[in-house]
Amino acid sequence: MTDGHHFNNISLGGRGGGNPGQFKLYSGGLAWKKQGGGKIIEVDKADITSVTWMRIPKSYQLSVGKKEGLCYRFFGFREQDVSSLTNFIQKSTGITPEEKQLSVSGHNWGGIEINGNTLCFNVGSKEAFEISLADVSQSQMQGKTDVVLEFHVDDTTGANEKDSLMDLSFHVPTSNTQFIGDEHRTPAQMLWQALSVQIDDVGSETAVATFDGIAILTPRGRYSVELHQSFLRLQGQANDFKIQYSSILRLFVLPKSHNPHTFVVIMLDPPIRKGQTLYPHIVIQFETETVVERELSLSEEVLAEKYKDRLESSYRGLIHEVFSMVLRGLSGAKVTRPSTFRSCQDGYAVKSSLKAEDGLLYPLEKGFFFLPKPPTLIPHDEIEYVEFERHGAGGASISSHYFDLLVKLKNDQEHLFRNIQRNEYHNLFNFISGKHLKILNLGDGQGRAGGVTAVLQSADDDSVDPHLERIKNQAGNEESDEEDEDFVAEKDDSGSPTDDSDEDGSDASLSGEEKEKSSKKEASTSKPPVKKKQKSVPDEGSQKKKPKKKKDPNAPKRAVAPFMYFSKAERANIKSSNPELSTTDIAKKLGERWHKMTAEEKQPYIEQSQVDKQRYAEESAAYRGATTQQGPGDGSE
Repeated sequence: MTDGHHFNNISLGGRGGGNPGQFKLYSGGLAWKKQGGGKIIEVDKADITSVTWMRIPKSYQLSVGKKEGLCYRFFGFREQDVSSLTNFIQKSTGITPEEKQLSVSGHNWGGIEINGNTLCFNVGSKEAFEISLADVSQSQMQGKTDVVLEFHVDDTTGANEKDSLMDLSFHVPTSNTQFIGDEHRTPAQMLWQALSVQIDDVGSETAVATFDGIAILTPRGRYSVELHQSFLRLQGQANDFKIQYSSILRLFVLPKSHNPHTFVVIMLDPPIRKGQTLYPHIVIQFETETVVERELSLSEEVLAEKYKDRLESSYRGLIHEVFSMVLRGLSGAKVTRPSTFRSCQDGYAVKSSLKAEDGLLYPLEKGFFFLPKPPTLIPHDEIEYVEFERHGAGGASISSHYFDLLVKLKNDQEHLFRNIQRNEYHNLFNFISGKHLKILNLGDGQGRAGGVTAVLQSADDDSVDPHLERIKNQAGNEESDEEDEDFVAEKDDSGSPTDDSDEDGSDASLSGEEKEKSSKKEASTSKPPVKKKQKSVPDEGSQKKKPKKKKDPNAPKRAVAPFMYFSKAERANIKSSNPELSTTDIAKKLGERWHKMTAEEKQPYIEQSQVDKQRYAEESAAYRGATTQQGPGDGSE
């Protein structure tokens, strides 16, 4: 495409407009591509029905109408571009561009012009504004003189705007001469009927295929999915999304390993919006073994003319395959399937976690895709390097059952995929190497990642998981320094901690030498040491365990650590959202979340712990006073 004109920093207008891109006008038509990759719009010259120029603030706008009634508006052109482009368009398409003027008077009284699916409001001979009827969800009468148009709230065309147009009202007086009424209908009703015909043609067409009760993970809910000729609709109990096929960039069909479900991901640009949250990916979860049959609501003429070699009249097969084939045929989007990568269990992905969310990391031919939440697509050409890290680097143990994968992007953004099983290292390393991606610590035997490759390549899987040990130690370190009421000192425990509730009584059963050792031990560390066997083992006859002291039911209960308050609050939520996790896995996830929380997020739990510590201090003082009155010998065997 060497002929024609090329322009940079040309923006696409409309509800989702404002993004700059590259505009190309050539003898075969025109094309526009979003800057940085993404959305591409191509219009063949045979489909162009009208071309209009308009001067707008700071630049010129080019409007191009298509046979289907669609209209694209491109702005950012200079004044000197108008004459050269006008001559080129006239020679290549045979269409003479018209010139419109923009009304800047601020008047809101004028006339309405309906061209295809575009409504223009003109003040005199100048255009005040125009709207696309494809964005209108419904029209209705309000009284006898007002016509109200309501717009879609959550479709992709409004995703990039902080404020969206929700409704628009036209007042049509009974004296209006453009829409002349009769004895049964007012001029406003005549306008409403004219608009309803266009809106029904654009937005109320019969669905080609419908899939009911589909589980969508992002945005979460169960929806009825309707596939129309020009758009996709998701209808749920609380939300209704209308997505133009022009917003769909690609489809992904990714089965879950050893699981009866398959992901179908719809990649969007611009994304859909729900409240203030943008969703660039729609993650649908199908039951893999479900077989369906669908008859498409398309005539043979439409199939032959518009969808030749793209769609069939009926489909029968697995539900995710039928859905993806119909959607691909209607939208023209390409489909990406799993790559040649295979995990150690012959799956298409490896288990990992991203931002404390468990999921699957799919190594694809041209990128990595983490699903289901948060759905994260990382193209290979955006990666600066990858780095294999020991899970919980800095721990005491060198060997680990898990490792982490750090992906550094060229824009300095990082993605850390954690908790990948060590036996996945070889397949993942070989795949990444085959894609010629830079591996930062390849062959590195020193420094922060020292020995990583050797550790991950080791076949020793009997070592202790340092991550789990670190979580346990972290929970233990954050607990109160006070003595656990369940702990009772024994004679053979040379490192037993003292009870601050009664220092004399706690060592009553120890000899003088043992007391000295115990006091030295306490001075060196505040942590309760692990019980160890005595080095010198006397005769078997002398090894008689002394019975444990009975717990005093009146002793105050020790204070609860902040981490324990956090665990109590979040354990039920994690268990309900991840019912398949074991108790150990839940403890690991709680520890990970606590470690990533900021000081502000931990503050409520710290305050709860401080209140409990104050309660314990007061009860301990009262308990010590009562114990002193009873005497040091009371309560012991």
